[in-house]
Amino acid sequence: MSHDLLYRPCVGVALVNRDGHALIGHRKRKRGNEVLDARAWQMPQGGIDDGEEPLKAARRELWEETNVRSVEFLAEMPEWLSYDLPVSARSRWSGRYRGQTQKWFLFRFTGDEREIDVQRPAGGAHEAEFDQWRWERFERLPDVVVPFKREVYAAVAAAFAPLARSAGR
Repeated sequence: MSHDLLYRPCVGVALVNRDGHALIGHRKRKRGNEVLDARAWQMPQGGIDDGEEPLKAARRELWEETNVRSVEFLAEMPEWLSYDLPVSARSRWSGRYRGQTQKWFLFRFTGDEREIDVQRPAGGAHEAEFDQWRWERFERLPDVVVPFKREVYAAVAAAFAPLARSAGR
């Protein structure tokens, strides 16, 4: 039965600073929605609206989750990466999806860190999804996310880390 479910189309954003480290946010706990352990960090991500181009969705999601608009596009993963949600978390989308398939983008942050505001993202027009943020080395990313996203984060880190390091120079 669950094998017949679709993957929700999504984007993921690796936003890097001058040191080549990626921005990660700590997921706010939502009542009864998901079970999150201490590895509740992730890079900005979110669904693609009907008819929306993935790159445009990536910029929108970044704004809606971090308040960041000062970016330079660096790269796009050529393939889509997918993960399955644990069965207990599938109720989030009324059981319609088995997980997410994501198109990942790499951006360099070109603004001042005061622009980053995960408490009042999108100028306060969007509900906060993170309660804090920090910069993290790419090689550490698979260790700070929930286990079911680890393979995707390992692939993103492998693809983007060399580009992120050279981007800061």
